[in-house]
Amino acid sequence: MTMVKAHVSTHELVAGRYRLLEVLHRETNRICWYGEDIQVERPCLLTQIGLPADPEGDSARRATARVIRMSETMGLLCPGRVAPVVDAVVEADTLWTVTDCIDGIPLGELTARQGTFSYVRAARIGLELLDVLEAAHGEGITHGELSPGQVFVREGGAVVVTGFGLAGATLAPRVTAPSYASPEQARDERIGPAADLWALGAILYTMIEGRPPFRDRDRPETTLKGVDRLPLRTPVRAGPLAQTVQGLLRKNSRERLTRPVVREALARALDEDPDTAVSPASRPRLRGMYTAGPGWSRRALVAGTALSVVTVAVAVLAVTRQLPGTSTSASDAPPSPSPSASTVAPGGGTDRQTSPPPAASPTPTEPATSPAPTPPKTSPSATATPTGDGLPAGYRVFHSPEGFSVALPEGWKALRTTRMSDLAYRVILGAKDDPRTLAVTYSARVGPDPVAVWRDDVEPGLRTSGDYRRIGEIRATTYQGREAADMEWLADVGGTRVRTFGRGFLIGEGRSFSLRWTTPAADWNDSANREALDTFLKTFRRTSG
Repeated sequence: MTMVKAHVSTHELVAGRYRLLEVLHRETNRICWYGEDIQVERPCLLTQIGLPADPEGDSARRATARVIRMSETMGLLCPGRVAPVVDAVVEADTLWTVTDCIDGIPLGELTARQGTFSYVRAARIGLELLDVLEAAHGEGITHGELSPGQVFVREGGAVVVTGFGLAGATLAPRVTAPSYASPEQARDERIGPAADLWALGAILYTMIEGRPPFRDRDRPETTLKGVDRLPLRTPVRAGPLAQTVQGLLRKNSRERLTRPVVREALARALDEDPDTAVSPASRPRLRGMYTAGPGWSRRALVAGTALSVVTVAVAVLAVTRQLPGTSTSASDAPPSPSPSASTVAPGGGTDRQTSPPPAASPTPTEPATSPAPTPPKTSPSATATPTGDGLPAGYRVFHSPEGFSVALPEGWKALRTTRMSDLAYRVILGAKDDPRTLAVTYSARVGPDPVAVWRDDVEPGLRTSGDYRRIGEIRATTYQGREAADMEWLADVGGTRVRTFGRGFLIGEGRSFSLRWTTPAADWNDSANREALDTFLKTFRRTSG
């Protein structure tokens, strides 16, 4: 089986129309991306799956046709519970499926970030999955590829399932996530509904124990062999669900628990602890929007748009001309400005303005592990004379209808705005033929630690493309009286080395803003660029919310 290549350029279009922005979730042979359909200017999700070598192209044709057909069928059976596939293409032994963005986050992302779930939360999600499987099995449909990466959890706990139609689309015994394959799949035998029940058991096990029952190994073939031959590690945190999980993970498919028995056991687990099942404290917070390109929001699409069992939310998509340093993702941490000592905030209070973050280091090739040096102060001769309104010459205040204002250089405007419902948006600011950009991202839900958002949500997506390298450490700071964090990095865009400074800051009630300033790395220390960053940070204001 061909393994998915992780380092796909986010500046290449899939099928000539889909722009990759940020990695949302990975499995052994599957990567889910936040992306954008540039033909209709709409955000989407793309799933990248490695296929076995197929010189004749038969597997490719079979895979795309089956996936689309099965998606249509399941959409009729479970409206709103199965993600509709709007396109499927094969390029270079890789299957790409395209769906509209889902207002939830992959269960695999939740388990990776939150560790173990209580058996009550696991039971709630398990019942949601069982509903979808029951509808499919009633029509003779087997999913065959169910895994935490194929399950999106929405706010409130409802799930959306992806991946129907992959099983049987190729000659491979398991196309994605081999560690969730059933033993009969591992042996390349004919599968049925019992294979989905095994996968349900493996998902429950992962949620409760914090790891899959059979770990991924160096090759899919080795993983499948382990699933078939190795004994199950006894669950230790499953409580009343222990027997159910073990009953679903019986090697012999004829001995596995049936759907009615599983439903009764999961419902009983909820009845035994109803307070925990509905307690707000047991619900993870949503993050903000984009990180797959973008970062501060999802948790960006970043870590994703929103869910009850989620810590992250959907991502804000980047503009067509956006540089990697300017994209945000669901894992992007949002920043928000507060009143400065010299400025009156919209609400009438005064803002405490902190000094801008380090804006430059000696060279753009500084090792990622070295601390970012404090840049020299801009000398008076390097800064344009302020105008009557206190702005440098050639700057004017831009008022965005999205709810913020910032002073921009002459000729700059909003190049593109992308919005995902009311949870997040991204505005790319710049000018034609100017390689520099400022990206402003708003997220409605984000985690409480700005440093963690950059480190855990944004950076993993940045590492997948453009020869990314961080400069120095992620620095905790304050911005206009709010908790904030700064990060700088280098990346390649179209053969040009660019450098980005990002500041994410919290604005209360789980909301955030982030600012990303990107320039060619060779021009980073130009006085005009240093002045621009300084001006952006001093003048950015929220004007609504």
